[in-house]
Amino acid sequence: MRATIDFFERKGKERLTHDDLERVWYADFLAHQREHGLFATMATPSGYGAADSRWDTSRICEFNEILGFYGLAYWYTWQVSVLGLGPIWMSANEDAKRKAAAHLEDGGIFAFGLSERAHGADLYSSEMTLTPTGDGTYLANGEKYYIGNGNEAAMVSTFGRMADSGEWVFFVSDPRHPNYELIRNVTNSQSYVSQFRLEDYPVTEADILHRGDEAWNAALNTINIGKYNLGWASIGICTHALYEAITHASNRVLYKRPVTDFPHVQRLFTEAYARLVAMKLVALRASDYMRAATREDRRYLLYNPVVKMKVTTEGERVIDRLWDVIAAKGFESDTYFAMAARDIRALPKLEGTVHVNIALILKFMPNYLFNPQPHEAIPRMDQPHNDDFLFDQGPTRALSKVVFHDYREAYADRPLPNVQVFTEQIEALRELVMQAPPDEDQRRDTDLLLTLGDLFTLVVYGQLALEGARIDGISDDVVDQIFAALVQDASELAIGLHGKPSTTADQQRLCLALVRKPAVDAERYARVWDEVHALDGAYELSAAGAGAAA
Repeated sequence: MRATIDFFERKGKERLTHDDLERVWYADFLAHQREHGLFATMATPSGYGAADSRWDTSRICEFNEILGFYGLAYWYTWQVSVLGLGPIWMSANEDAKRKAAAHLEDGGIFAFGLSERAHGADLYSSEMTLTPTGDGTYLANGEKYYIGNGNEAAMVSTFGRMADSGEWVFFVSDPRHPNYELIRNVTNSQSYVSQFRLEDYPVTEADILHRGDEAWNAALNTINIGKYNLGWASIGICTHALYEAITHASNRVLYKRPVTDFPHVQRLFTEAYARLVAMKLVALRASDYMRAATREDRRYLLYNPVVKMKVTTEGERVIDRLWDVIAAKGFESDTYFAMAARDIRALPKLEGTVHVNIALILKFMPNYLFNPQPHEAIPRMDQPHNDDFLFDQGPTRALSKVVFHDYREAYADRPLPNVQVFTEQIEALRELVMQAPPDEDQRRDTDLLLTLGDLFTLVVYGQLALEGARIDGISDDVVDQIFAALVQDASELAIGLHGKPSTTADQQRLCLALVRKPAVDAERYARVWDEVHALDGAYELSAAGAGAAA
């Protein structure tokens, strides 16, 4: 971690922003990771690499945050390598695993050949096929689209179907093979997000990773592991942007006053700070449940998409509030913020859109709200061990049968003014769901269901934030400020749900019962603002590059 921070600090802001603007392939970073064995250490499960190699979600979180802090492109090449490795580590193909481990040791990167141009990530419609040749081998034909690292990956885990039986299959392809046609980079960025075509590409049994249901499960379970990283990229981006914005605003004078003297500026910074703290608390707590997961305890399957969807969309809100302060400065090409303002938009849209994750989250709502079951408390899971279960998650079905502990315990543990207001809103949501649930027609109205899903997500988000705040000793002031934002969010969503074309009179009445004003405490607010203002000058990336960061 320190070596990676030092690499970027030496690189400096001028080169960082230049390489971003000129779309320079990040060969320097890949050389750095090869020299220090970064991907090999963190992406090789125990038993396949060096003694300190393990798949340790706790330290992977740190690495995600560091890479996002310095630039999304550097995080992206790591992220898509994680996705590409998922089907390999989940397979029973030991030769492929050893091959992957060797490539990692050599500094290789990986790719996840799942999505297609016409179908996105709709696996049911995959047109990539493997056709038996009659001699025990196969020919692969088809295109893949939006595949990161597809230009230089050591191995591409490629999803398709058997042409004769229609069963799902995962196999490995190699960008260096002449029958692998690299068509283009489909984005205007440093990252290489490829479109490639396989034309009569030869595949042997040694290249097959999964068949049938196992291939399907490997695709979804890989997404469970990899998409969680999106939230941490948002956290890293927002943290750097906050440092840059508060330092700029604190040292800019308008109308003979520092910009940070204006009440609306203080409000925007304070809200951005509270939301960013909540993002990190939620992502950390979700990591605990991922690392503690078993076949019997699958709560992570809810908490994971909450990170993918909610933490990333909160990142957009943080950047928007900071941008409202620094205004035109946020467009300047020599700032990190210009990169952040553009890249923060990508994260809710990568690896599955927000509405896909909300639809997934809704499957858990009945059991979560109305059927709590006893569970052993999960502590902070930052111990240095390999996360074996993540590569042995099993079938992806029966999500509606996953049970949860009573979320009300977290809320009762911290009865602060805005936590109590938010708890009242949760009870109002429960009344809405019980007394006027969506009817058959409304259950087909995705516009209505997405807003309902957003409301439910807030409940889970608040639970994870409270659990994390207790573990990490976050002050009452900051926690209450976080919930002031969540109370406001719930009220806005309730009004939005009230206004949907298909809502009934009963539903509209119950929606309005959710609307609350956050509890106001000027002294608490001032103390949190002082925390934010104290970040003036706390960190700045040197323009020309320097030594290690403070």
